[in-house]
Amino acid sequence: MLTAKQHELLRFIQSRLESTGISPSFEEMKEALDLKSKSGVHRLISALEERGFIRRLPNRARALEVLKQPDSAVASGKPAAPANDTIVPLVKPAAQVAEPANDVIDVPLHGRIAAGAPIEAIEDHTSLPVPAALLGPGEHYALEVSGDSMIEAGIFDGDYALIKRTDTARDGEIVVALVNNEEATLKYLRRDSGRIRLDPANASYEPQIYSQDQVQVQGKLAGLLRRYH
Repeated sequence: MLTAKQHELLRFIQSRLESTGISPSFEEMKEALDLKSKSGVHRLISALEERGFIRRLPNRARALEVLKQPDSAVASGKPAAPANDTIVPLVKPAAQVAEPANDVIDVPLHGRIAAGAPIEAIEDHTSLPVPAALLGPGEHYALEVSGDSMIEAGIFDGDYALIKRTDTARDGEIVVALVNNEEATLKYLRRDSGRIRLDPANASYEPQIYSQDQVQVQGKLAGLLRRYH
């Protein structure tokens, strides 16, 4: 049987999904249940998930789906007996209940990348929530831009470059290029007489020219995120 708080949280999540199609945030759940901290919300979510009442949609922030409810939540005006733990599927009328809005995806954030002189290859791993509309199909990751060599392409210091993982690219595409297996940079890719030219988008910088075996394409630009302070 669900505890009172678990039942209250389940009803709150379902109500929010029905009205907006978007799962409530942990802060909203904390306030709705009058809890002191978000850790209490985490414990309730985990308990509901373990018992099969909800599931978290993978790689998406704020995306919960209600799978079922105790029969007390769907019976018409009849309170359930305290010992009754019967579970019935939750029926969601298609015309009334919106599917959870899968509008945010967590992508790996691999640190900072140079948009100037190359810097050491990125190694650290955290994540960044990204609107799904900015990403197409395929695997993506994010990098924080350092430097100003791509400002004429609208890429500024401190922006987050959203990168589609690939090892190939066409001439003229903006790519993440790994140089000599140790330095990564964000530049236009050009092939010139059997060599690789990495072009900046800033007249103050010179192109970087390498042999083909010195450069590995690790992805190409798919979008940008920018914070305004």
